[in-house]
Amino acid sequence: MKVGESGRKARDVMHEGVQCIGEHESLRVASQMMCDLGVGALPICGDDDRLKGIITDRDIVVLCCAHGMDIDQTTAGELARGLVWVDADASLEEALFAMEQHHIKRLPVLEDRRLAGIISEADLAKELADSKLAEFVHRVYALD
Repeated sequence: MKVGESGRKARDVMHEGVQCIGEHESLRVASQMMCDLGVGALPICGDDDRLKGIITDRDIVVLCCAHGMDIDQTTAGELARGLVWVDADASLEEALFAMEQHHIKRLPVLEDRRLAGIISEADLAKELADSKLAEFVHRVYALD
């Protein structure tokens, strides 16, 4: 079956039960959450409970630690940038396109403007044929 024929939506593929890091929380707290949850990324949510961005373990190392910034003083919100997301009712093809276009491996899924889940490479590996997954990985990791 081709992905285009599947009729699958973002909500069908996403990982639910995603925990946010508050935008005012320190990167140390974010790092500890990632460790405790066994994840490499966390959505950043604001005081208004709205998605503000996403932070990865790599962001913490490259954008904070490597520049000598203090992980106890730097907040998750300070590293929030380039928010890309998809609506829960978007097709799987739309989600793949967004991930490919922005070269991202994790895509927040919103429902009624609130975080409902995240689509990751692991989620896609369960849903896509091997050839389609290989094509996706090639496009996400390709340089512009």
